[in-house]
Parts: sequence; C-alpha cells; structure tokens
Amino acid sequence: MDDFVCMILIEWGLEDWIETFRDQGIDKENLFFLEDQDIEKLISKVGPRANFRNRLKVLKEEQNRNPDLKPSPIQMKQEQKNTTGQAEVLPSTSDSDLKTGKRKLDEEESNKGQRPPKRHCTNMTKSFPEIRILSEVKNVMTHVLDKLRSQDNTKFTAFLRKKIRDLETDKRELVGVFGKTGAGKTSLINAVIEETTLLPSGDVNACTSVMIKVEANMSNTNYEAHIEFITKEEWKDELWSINQYDEETAEQKKHDDDDDYQDVAEKLSAFYGEEWKQKSCEQLMDTRYFREIPEFLQSTRKILSCETAKQLSTRMIKYTRTDSNQGTCNGIKRWYWPLVKCVTVRVPHNSFLQHVTLVDLPGNGDRNKSRDAMWKGIVGQCSTVWIVTEINRAAADKESWEILKSISSLIGNGGECSSIHLICTKSDMIEESTDHSADVQSLILGRNMKAKEAVRKEYNKLNKIKKHFGGDCFQVFTVSSKEYLKPKFLSLQNTEIPKLQDVLQKLNDRHSETLNYVSGARGILSLIQGANFTKIPGKNKDVCKELERNMALHLLPVEKAMGDTWRVFEKCLSEGVEKSKRECEKMLRNFLFPRGKSGRGFDKTLKSVVKKGGVHKPKKRKEIDLNRKLTSFLTDSIDEEFRKTFPNERKGGPFNGTLNKFSLGTENLKQKYKDVQLQLRFLKTEEDKIKVKLNARIRDQKKIIYNSLTQTTEELMEECYKTAAGFSGPGMLEKMRETLTKHVHETKDTMFVKAKDVMMNHLLSLRVEILETVMDTLKTSIDHSLRTDSCSVLDVSTELATVQNFYNDLVNSSH
Repeated sequence: MDDFVCMILIEWGLEDWIETFRDQGIDKENLFFLEDQDIEKLISKVGPRANFRNRLKVLKEEQNRNPDLKPSPIQMKQEQKNTTGQAEVLPSTSDSDLKTGKRKLDEEESNKGQRPPKRHCTNMTKSFPEIRILSEVKNVMTHVLDKLRSQDNTKFTAFLRKKIRDLETDKRELVGVFGKTGAGKTSLINAVIEETTLLPSGDVNACTSVMIKVEANMSNTNYEAHIEFITKEEWKDELWSINQYDEETAEQKKHDDDDDYQDVAEKLSAFYGEEWKQKSCEQLMDTRYFREIPEFLQSTRKILSCETAKQLSTRMIKYTRTDSNQGTCNGIKRWYWPLVKCVTVRVPHNSFLQHVTLVDLPGNGDRNKSRDAMWKGIVGQCSTVWIVTEINRAAADKESWEILKSISSLIGNGGECSSIHLICTKSDMIEESTDHSADVQSLILGRNMKAKEAVRKEYNKLNKIKKHFGGDCFQVFTVSSKEYLKPKFLSLQNTEIPKLQDVLQKLNDRHSETLNYVSGARGILSLIQGANFTKIPGKNKDVCKELERNMALHLLPVEKAMGDTWRVFEKCLSEGVEKSKRECEKMLRNFLFPRGKSGRGFDKTLKSVVKKGGVHKPKKRKEIDLNRKLTSFLTDSIDEEFRKTFPNERKGGPFNGTLNKFSLGTENLKQKYKDVQLQLRFLKTEEDKIKVKLNARIRDQKKIIYNSLTQTTEELMEECYKTAAGFSGPGMLEKMRETLTKHVHETKDTMFVKAKDVMMNHLLSLRVEILETVMDTLKTSIDHSLRTDSCSVLDVSTELATVQNFYNDLVNSSH
C-alpha cells in the first residue's frame, strides 16, 4: 500500500482498516477498481463500509474531472471547517460514520475525562493535502525514472537519474529536552504532543543513561518503540570492570560511595538482581539472561508495537526506567535499561512531530563511550533546547543552570541551537489551592510573571554562555500540563503549552520538505522537456558564457568573506595561544589542588579523570573536563567571532550571508534567452539546492572546526593521562599531580599552537570545499542543460503540467 491510500483512509476516519488494505496490497491504482464485494471483504463493519463506498464514489468523480487529483470539494470544506476550530473529527455521511471516524486515542483520553487532542486533529487534517501532493509527485518521478532506465545509458540520462534520486531528503528538527528528575519533563512532552499516556511519569524516575526520541510514525497507526542496545563487547567491559575491585577494595568503595563502582553495581543489580555477586563474567553472559531480548545478542533493534499509547508506555518501562519499587508493582523482575543505548518512540500521524523529533535527554551524558558519543551527537544537532524546571524556584535552581552551562558550547558554537527555552512547570500550583476565583488567578498570574522576570535576569548574568547565542534566543515559558489536560479550561492563563505547540509548528513549517521536493522535480522535468526543443548553438553558447560569468562574479564576495574570516581567526587564536601559555599552569594548579577537598577524596576523582582521557562524569555532580579547561583560553578568544561567522540562526547564513546571496541570475536571463527558459528554470533549482546543501555541510563542519581545539588537546594529553592512570598505592595522588604538571609545563609552547593550526587547516579545507562544490556542481549542470548534444527522447509535458500545478498550489498556500 502506498502513502496515498494510507492518507485517504486516515482522512476518512478509517485508520482501523489500514493494515487490512496493506495486507491485501491495495494501492492508488487498484483503489479505483474496487468492487462492492471487494469492499465488503476489506471492511467488516456496515457503517464504515457505507462511509468508504460513498467517499470512494466522490473521489472517483473528482478524479475523472481532474486527473491531477487536487483536494476534492469535501476535503476543502473539511479543511475550512477545521481551520475555524469547529470540528474535532472528520465529517462523515451519517451519525454512525461520525462515531467510527473518531480515533481510538480520542476515545481513550475522553473516557478519562481529559481534554481530547482537538488541535492535533485539526493540524493533521490540514497537512493531508500536502502529504498527498508529495506522494503524487513522488509517483510521477518514479514513473519518469522507470522510463529513463529503459533509455540509452548516455551521460545525460545518467545525470537525470542521479538528480531524481537526489530529490529525497529527510532532515528533521531536533528539540532537546533537559531537566532534573521530578521537574515534569515527561508530563510536559505528553501534554505538548497531546498524547497524555505516552511517556510514563509520576513516581517512576527516568534512567539518566537512556535517551528517548519521540517522533511521528508516518507508516502505520501503531504506537512503536524502537530499542537500540549497546554492543555485547560493551556489556562485557561493564562486567569485567567490576572485577578490578578485590573484596577488600570493593567493600571500601561501597562505603566511600565511589561513583564508578556504584554505577556498575547499580546496572548489574538492575539486570541480574543479586546473582552477579556470585557469578563470573562468563557465566553472566549466558544466553538464558537474554531470552526476552535476543535482539541484544543479535545486535539488532527490538521493536515494540501497540495499538494505544498506554499499552506501549507500560511495555517499555523496563527499557527506560530505573525505579525498582515501580518495577515490583508492575511485576517486573528484570530491568533492561542498562543494556539500552536509545529508545525511539513513534507516534502515529502526529502533526506536531511531522518534521520534529523531541529528545528526552540526560543532562550529563554517559560514562559508556558509545552512549556518550550518541548523546553528544544528538545534543549538537538540536536546533532548539528546552530546559525544564519547577516554577517555585526556577531562577534559583542551580541544577538547571548547571545543565545549560555544561551544554552551552556543545549546542552553541559546537552545535546548531538557535533557541533556548527555559520552561517553568506546575505554573497553576499555589499552595495546592483548588479555588479558581479571580483573586487566586491574579495571584498565580502575578507569580508566573515574577518568575519569568527573575529567570531572564539570571540568564543575563551568564556572559560566557551568551557568547554562543544571538540576543533574542532565550525565552521563558510557564506551563501546567495538568491544567492543559482538563476537560474544560478553567483558565488558559495558567499554561503556555499552546505557545510551545506553536514553537513546534514553526519548526515544522520551516522544514519545507514537500515544496523542496516538488520544486526540484519541476526543475528536472523542465530540463527533460527543454531538451526536446531544437537548440540554437550560438545562443546556447552565449547564455553559457553569461552564466559562467555570473557564477565567477558572485563567488568573489564568498571567497573574500572566507578569506577575511581566516585572517580574523588567525589573529584571535594567536592571542588565545599566548594567554594559554601564560595562564595554563595556574589553571592546572587550581584544578589539581581544589579548595575544600581532602587528598583522600580527590585522589579517586583525579584517577577517574586520567583513566577516562581527561573527562569524568560523576553521577550526581557536574562533569569534569580537563581538556576543555586547558583549551578554555583558546575558545574564549574565538567565541564571539565564531558565532558571527557561523550563526545558528538561519536568516543571514554563514560568512556574512554571502553564500545565500549567490546567484546565477537565471531570472534575468529568461527574458533574454526565451528559447531556453526551461533549462534556466532547472538551473535556478540547482542553485537553490546547492545553497541548501552547503549550508547543511557548513553546519556539520563548523562543529568539527570548533571542537577541534579540545580534541587536539585531548590527543596531545593522551600519553600523559595513560602514565598518570598507571599509578596506584601510597603516593598515587602526588605522582599523578606531578605527571600532569610536568607534561603541561613541557608542552605548553607547542600544544596550543598545534590546536590552533588544526583549526586553521579545517577552515582552509572548508573554504576550498565550498568553492569547488559550487563551481563543479553548477558547471556540470550548465553543461548538461545547454551544451549536451543529446536530445531527450521523453515527452514529459503532461508530467510537467501536473507537477507545475502542484507547485503553484504549494506556493499559493504558503502566502
């Protein structure tokens, strides 16, 4: 079954029969040939069957009138109705149809006395035409690609086939959600996407090792959890690490609350109970322990699929949560979260998640290397970050601000975050009053406004963090998930969840996947059709010259901006190198001899730092990163210029916006060279695509460039760390301190220069890559469009007209 049939069934309120249609292989083509006896076999209930027959009849009539299959009058009427917010379900032709048209989730939530996801239904209905357009155009391009495969394999047809395959994109906007346990993260996520029972909340404490992604399931109507495990080798390392402690040492570690020992012991106890204490590593890897999760041994993903959100929530607790008391209540004897790397929860056809993924993230990464690498990668990809805290002490909540401080460089210059939202939860709570009189409401509203102002003032003090972000990136929201989910709103003033939904909607809107695909398809079809026209060699030669001249002319500002950037960074980093040489030993001394810490306690901390390459993640304290401390003078010297050069805000673009201003001037040339207008249209789409592609490439590369300072330092400190980690017994602390001090003293004149040189080389490589990519890509496109001797043997005039209509519809609807 294709997307077209799936969307049709959802639009008609018949999603319960999607799987039946899928099993029977019903696609768009044979949908229109279904007979009454076929429909009776497909849909077992009389009411829904009557609804389907009537809708299919109307659709056939509309199809006959308009082969392009634009939205029918019924659809347009429904969209208009939903836009005014008058309907919660799709219209049907009878009262019985109205009942069957409701989604299961609506019924489930309504039965609980909770607010039905009214806005969710509205937004999804509005998105159906766009989804159908994308499906239709993809079908058109698949058909064209099939016809091209049957043609002679010339350079021109190979070029066209590649361009069609390159139309597919799947970029999603990531929203990272941080917050301490009990702040209401899961309740917030549930409320914002209007799936009130999806993520378990309440007394169940989230495991800090497991990140949970929440995104749309666009392939079926089930709620799914895709569970990714760590590798068998990584789990063996966890098992072997516990053997590093002999009985005497282990007992001492337990009493001293050693983080490393306690972390591994907690994981083993969760998975094995108390058995691990009497078993060898080989015995603990016995397959009987993994009977319920054979996917772990097979290195594959485990997929849980349920009809309702509540069912999925219940089933996935053991993979995502740590609370043993809750496990006992649910009859859970074995917890699998220690083996889990990430859980991706997929919600059926949720409009807020159409192009957005919400990620429930631990605030401090993970000690497991692969989990930590995934954590850093996800954090660096977040375009928006939500930090969740309770409203009663929002401004004074040290943990929330520590989370922001610890991730600022990863999401700022080292990432792509353009919006930071601090979300104060439980905004309706005031001495647990149930009185919603005007006086109480005024009191709550005044308290919320004061909390917002206090949070903003606190953020304005964080000058070091603000170097990474634009002036208007920080916003404060006060929300109450409980208030939002009541059957009737007693006061919308107590929660700003609708504003957060608007945030998600804007992220969805800026991701114009459909328009990009349709525009690209329109360009390719224009090129194919344009190649059918008789060429005039002289004019083609002239237009090629003008295009290449425009390309060279408009690349000059880009090249100049990149050259200016290189010189500015060279100057800033040179100053940073000199300051690093002067200050690094003092900084290291302060780190090695911290105030208020005894040598007996600090020796374990320092041992953990050097064993783990300079980075230690205490379970309940902030991360210690010696490498970042050593390079702090270098990063401080570059932070402001780096943000200006590579802004995370997408309005201006990198290198002072010069790349986004680049143009071949095709629109002006269309008037002069009317006989190649179709080819020029294709070149305009190529120009737009290359700018999108390069902006994405620059976003990825700028993370590597910025983080190279710390990475180079870590590499240059590696041998020193290994030496220090080898010490044990009496005098261990003094030997570690002496080793680190000596190494930094002897290498400070070269280490920071090397870090600077690596960054400058990365910048130079990016400069070369950008210029070569623009010139090579557009030169190839110009040659195939206007210099090829091959004429297209395909007539795609019908396909071009169809796609052109869809393109016009999308452009008009966006205004």
